[in-house]
Parts: sequence; C-alpha cells; structure tokens
Amino acid sequence: MALDQIEENPTGEKEMGFLDHLEELRWHIIRSLIAILVFSIVAFFLKDFIYGVLILGPAKIDFWTYRMMCKLALAVGEPSLCVDKLNFTLQSRTLTGQFMMHIQSSFVVGLICAFPIIVWEIWRFIKPGLYTKEQSAASGAVFYVTILFALGVLFGYYVISPLSIQFLANYQLDSSILNQFDITSYISTLVMMVLASGIMFQLPVAVFLLTKMGILTPSFMRNYRKHAVIGILFIAAIITPSPDMISQLLVAIPVYFLYEMSIFVSAYELRKQAKNAEN
Repeated sequence: MALDQIEENPTGEKEMGFLDHLEELRWHIIRSLIAILVFSIVAFFLKDFIYGVLILGPAKIDFWTYRMMCKLALAVGEPSLCVDKLNFTLQSRTLTGQFMMHIQSSFVVGLICAFPIIVWEIWRFIKPGLYTKEQSAASGAVFYVTILFALGVLFGYYVISPLSIQFLANYQLDSSILNQFDITSYISTLVMMVLASGIMFQLPVAVFLLTKMGILTPSFMRNYRKHAVIGILFIAAIITPSPDMISQLLVAIPVYFLYEMSIFVSAYELRKQAKNAEN
C-alpha cells in the first residue's frame, strides 16, 4: 500500500496517508506561527501599554495587587502584608538589551494571545483520527484548555509574580547592598512565573486524559488528598518565598481548588465510561 493512499477512518470519512498528514501538519504549524507573528507585531507597536502597564506593572507600588494587599492588611490587622515600597531599580546593562527584550517580550505576548488559535489548530489536526464518540467527548477541549490557561496566566500575573517580586525586591543581606536588577532578569522571571502558572492550571485537563487512558482514578486522588495538600503547600512556599502564611495561602488555595476540580473531572469521566459500557 502506498504511503499516500487514501483510506477510511473510524468516523467513515476519508483518511489521509502519511505524506498527506505531514502536509496537513505543516499547514497547521504555519497558521499557528502566523497567528503568533501577527500578535507579536501588534504587541511590538503597543510598546507603551505592553511595557508601561503590563510588564512593568508588578514593579510599581501602585500595582492592583499591592493595593489589594494593603486593604487586606487593614482588614485582618496585619500591617506586614501591605506593600508600601519596592526596594529595587531596573537597569539595562548591554547596548542591545532593551531592544532585544522588546522583541522577546513581544513574542511572549504574541504566544499568549495566539494560544487559543494554537490549541484550535492542534485539535483540528488530531480530530480526524478520533472515533465519533471520542470527538464528541472532546468537543469542548479547546474551550476548557483556553479558559484554564487564561485563568492561570491571570493568576500568575496578579498573584504569584507580585508576591515573589515584592519579597525578592525588599530582601537584603545588608543595607549596603543595592538591588539593581537587569531588565532581562526581571522580565524572564515574570514570564517564567506567568507561563508556569498557565501550564499548572491545565491540571484538570491532564487528569481527564489520564483517567481516559485508565492511568488515574478519582479514588486514587481522594486517598492521596492529604499528600497532595502537603505537596501544594510545599509548592506554594517555593513559589512565594515570603515567609508570611497568608501569602502562601493565596497561592495554595486556588491550586487546591484545581485538585478538587480534577477529582470531579476524573469521577465524571469514569461514570461516563461506565454508562457507555452498559450501552
């Protein structure tokens, strides 16, 4: 049989051969790259907003998160929660530093904005190879993956990043040591935290896939809930180096909510599989 011979797939539609799949994959990748490029160009020309408001936002004392933390400090009677200073300055130590960071950060913004299109292109590529029932079960995957990623990015930007930045910015071994950070270090740290949070929020999707493959069960996740809580608190302590417990709980509680949501998703998928087996 020739590699490019057309066959019937499980859904009854014409299935492409190996070479046709490679060609189709190439166009999905090209469309994804075009989407990233378009958003990156837009971000490049919106320099004042992207840098002055978004990227440098957590480096300014009037950032939304810091203002909310001061209000929380008044509500709970814990003055240490209020961020009233950020003891650092940003510098560019290389001749091309600002220009290269402008290009790199524009690409990151383009990648985040194009994420729904990238997921949609991935779905369009794998969809023809699925059975009709599998296509129906995963019909909302693009929507849920996109929503969870967006929530993760917002959580990383408004919670994890400012909590970490304010702690590291005000941390000093000695008063004679000045915190003068390179702009590349600041932006790379911010990007890492935001993207890592976006990926972390894909936990329910990962659990859904593992449950579908028979690797993970809700009973397993319930039995190891206490271990998961300890792990979540440990991760929160690493992500938020600030020693106060409230900052750590601000990170740990949403992550624990994701864990409980994942148990629900796993249980729902198992019930659905049992129902389909009966039919």
